[in-house]
Amino acid sequence: MIVQPSPNFNDRPSLAKVKYLILHYTGMATGAEALERLCDKASQVSAHYLIEEDGRVYSLVPEDKRAWHAGVAAWEGDRDINSLSIGIELVNPGHDSPGYVGDYRPFPEAQMTALTGLCGQIISRHQIAPWHVLGHSDVAPDRKCDPGELFNWQGLAAEGIGLLPINVEGQGVGSPVEVGVTQQKLSDYGYQIAVTNRLDSQTSAVIRAFQQHFRPANVSGTFDQECGALLEGLLSAKAH
Repeated sequence: MIVQPSPNFNDRPSLAKVKYLILHYTGMATGAEALERLCDKASQVSAHYLIEEDGRVYSLVPEDKRAWHAGVAAWEGDRDINSLSIGIELVNPGHDSPGYVGDYRPFPEAQMTALTGLCGQIISRHQIAPWHVLGHSDVAPDRKCDPGELFNWQGLAAEGIGLLPINVEGQGVGSPVEVGVTQQKLSDYGYQIAVTNRLDSQTSAVIRAFQQHFRPANVSGTFDQECGALLEGLLSAKAH
C-alpha cells in the first residue's frame, strides 16, 4: 500500500461509528489526475483509499478520520454518510459528464482483486453489514451513477462483500410493479425515497441506481417484476 496523505479530512463526530463502505469511480481520465485532485486542498474532496487499474492501492485518509467523498447522501435515514463511512475510489474514466467525455469501461481484474482484499479488511475491522456495502449511486441516486453498471457487484458479493438477493430463480421481467409498493420497499431496503404513489424524478433516479447495482444487464428505468423479485430477495437476505 502506498501512503499518499490528503489534507481533505476532518474528525468524525464523537459518537459516530463506521457502518458503511461506499464505492466510487474517479470519473477522471487518469489515475494520476484523480490522485492529484483527491490530494489538492482546494478541491475539498477526498477518499480513504484510491485503487489504480493495475491494483496499486493508495491510502489517502486514515480510517478514523472523516473523508469527504459522499457529499449530500443518505441511507436508512442516515444523512451524514461521510461521518459513518469509509470511501474507496476506483480509477475509471466513468460516464460522460459536463466538460468531459468519459471512456467508461469494465474494471480490470487486478483492480477488483485489490478491492476485494481491501474491502475484506475494512469490513472485518468495522463489522460492516453486507447491505451497507454500497455504491455512490445508491446513497446519492439523484446526483451520481458510480460505480455504474459495468462494476461487478455480483462477483464482489460472491466473495462475501455486499449482499446478493435470495430465492429469485425463474423470475421473468413481466410488467411494471405498482409505484407506491415499489417506493415503500425500496425505502425499506435503505434508499432515500418518499412514498408519493407517482413515478416522479426521485423514483426514477432510485430505480436506475437499484438496477445499476442489482440488475446491471438491463438498466431500463422501469421497475418490473424481475426487479421486484430481486428486491424481495434482498429484503429476505437482509432479514436473515
